[in-house]
Amino acid sequence: MILSKLPNVGTTIFTRMSQLAAETGALNLSQGFPDFDGPQALRDGVARHIAAGHNQYAAMTGLPALREQVAAKIARSYGRAVSAESEVTITPGATQAIFCAVQALIRPGDEVIVFDPSYDSYEPAVALAGGRCVHIALTLPDFTIDWQQLSDALSSKTRLIILNSPHNPSGALLSRADLDQLAALIRGRDTYLISDEVYEHLVFDGIQHSSVVAHDELYQRALVVSSFGKTYHVTGWKTGYVVAPPALSAELRKVHQYVSFCGVTPLQWALADYMAEHPEHVDELPAFYQAKRDLFCDLLVDSRFRFTRTAGTFFQLVDYSAIRPELDDVAMAEWLTREQGVAAIPVSVFYQKPPKDLRLVRFCFAKREETLRQAAEKLCAI
Repeated sequence: MILSKLPNVGTTIFTRMSQLAAETGALNLSQGFPDFDGPQALRDGVARHIAAGHNQYAAMTGLPALREQVAAKIARSYGRAVSAESEVTITPGATQAIFCAVQALIRPGDEVIVFDPSYDSYEPAVALAGGRCVHIALTLPDFTIDWQQLSDALSSKTRLIILNSPHNPSGALLSRADLDQLAALIRGRDTYLISDEVYEHLVFDGIQHSSVVAHDELYQRALVVSSFGKTYHVTGWKTGYVVAPPALSAELRKVHQYVSFCGVTPLQWALADYMAEHPEHVDELPAFYQAKRDLFCDLLVDSRFRFTRTAGTFFQLVDYSAIRPELDDVAMAEWLTREQGVAAIPVSVFYQKPPKDLRLVRFCFAKREETLRQAAEKLCAI
């Protein structure tokens, strides 16, 4: 008999809702991926590099040219000079990067603080390393950290804190003041950070993303994770990276080399070329997605959903308590998909213990204008 190491893990809600959308013909605003393609020049680059014979293993740490481009982007965006050789590692996706970072740091009995609602890959990665997650719920309605609760949760067993900003599912942002407060709390402790920043370039309303990379004190104990898939609209390429000081990068790489060894070579070549030729892409991304956010929210103003426009990511939370308050959010997401033709994600699945009477669902607005207009029309008719 197989004794499962992850007995509580089944098919994810993201897979379930996307399958339900496909079965019912609903517009899929559930899972976080665009319904449009990445830049033509980027896609053409993959074909060009495949034809040029760039089809064998890349370096374990990632294609040198791509690591150099990541280092250049970090210098431009955050003012930190990092070594492409010893501080940047290319991985097959950000989720794998987080997994490897957890395995590199966590031993049996260690505690890991995560802030709920949180991305679903964190806890299984910790469990497989023999650690235990300590869940702290972000304060509603703004999804902010309760600093007293965090202070109370810290112990001699706290090996790791996982941050996520811009935050999935809420879009909330950590400020520089938040990072300063965190630094003060963990100063003198043997506690590390994984900073999940896959939506780093999707920050709106003129606000600048506060990256842990730019924080002198926190960066010394951090592994910062990001995603080419989110930034360049190619989520299926499953290519990400980790930026960390040399000693932490070395430990991450020890695990990474035995999980996948390296990422897909022609994708890395194409990304390196495109980043070199189009550094403006990341600067234009906030306005690109803010226009989609504003279109979607403007169209929903006359609906019975209530919301505050998201500050980051390509997700918008909406409160449906004026529509079907008797339904929990899982039932509401299924009702929206089956009966109204728009698929959503319930927010409770991001919690260990969801708040009572939580009436929030998440929509993804990384969609074509036509898709957003069709979805909004259906939602406004409810």
